[in-house]
Amino acid sequence: MTLTVPAEWAPHKAMWLGFPSHGELWEDNLEPAQAEVAALARALAGPGGERVRLLTGCDEGEAAARALLGDVTGVEIVPGRFGDIWLRDTGPIFAKGPHGPVAQAFRFNGWGGKYVLDHDDEVAGQIAVASETAMILNDFILEGGAVDHDGAGTILTTGQCLLNPNRNTGWTEAVAEAALAQSLGARKVVWLGEGLENDHTDGHVDNLARFVAPGVVACPMGFGRGDVNTEAYDDAARRLAAAHDAEGRRLTVARIPSPGWIEGGEGGAAPASHMNFIIANRAVIMPIYSEGQASDLALQALQALFPDRAVIGLSSNAVLSGGGSFHCITQQEPA
Repeated sequence: MTLTVPAEWAPHKAMWLGFPSHGELWEDNLEPAQAEVAALARALAGPGGERVRLLTGCDEGEAAARALLGDVTGVEIVPGRFGDIWLRDTGPIFAKGPHGPVAQAFRFNGWGGKYVLDHDDEVAGQIAVASETAMILNDFILEGGAVDHDGAGTILTTGQCLLNPNRNTGWTEAVAEAALAQSLGARKVVWLGEGLENDHTDGHVDNLARFVAPGVVACPMGFGRGDVNTEAYDDAARRLAAAHDAEGRRLTVARIPSPGWIEGGEGGAAPASHMNFIIANRAVIMPIYSEGQASDLALQALQALFPDRAVIGLSSNAVLSGGGSFHCITQQEPA
């Protein structure tokens, strides 16, 4: 079966979004995270031009979502069950096959066994049913944030995550490439190395490098003296500049300032990234973690890459306390 995963900038039928629902996980950050996700939902449904399908994880989460967003045009609240909000990783990857759309689902083991929560392994099925899309369950572990697509068969990923034995034992680049070709229509895989420090996903590529146009990849550059990821960013940029896509084009690399040092809850650097932006139908929404030069420059750089879309920065500090950001909690459903 020939499959294609559309690029994120292709038109969407809907944008799935996870709503923070479990107080025992989020503790004091529950209400702040709910407020940030509500602001994101409004931006996606408004200037973003999206039909937002907001998945809640329990009865309490549904009630909070309805209180914040129940009367917002373009936001549909979908009651469901999940361990937590990271739909990019637990939900399906929507692809187009010869007979129509398919929801490609994968086994999920809590990012290598770190966070195994009830109902996360049911998310892909719930979204497939709600979207009325046939689901195919692939018998290997893969999270959606570990791969990025150009819509023409090129996939970006990191060896740190995809070849990690805590996911699939015995995987080599050749084995992984065959699995991605079969499940996602990959014709070319561009391998990057290490992801962000303290990223519990073991280096998801959606914090490190993102396709923004055919043959063009955005990648951070270190900002400030305390940026612990400068070496990883520069290594990724070198690999990208030497790579070609599935069409044979040498990749163009657009460097975007990182947030710099953002302190995590345990005192180390948080895995904060401007790369965790969402490309919506009419806008690009970028997470920001502090006011100032880094976020301003990053917004300007993204606007230059997306001249036909509004580029919007929204706070993601409370969401980041859970380990990820905006791209991690969404999954686009192509038109």
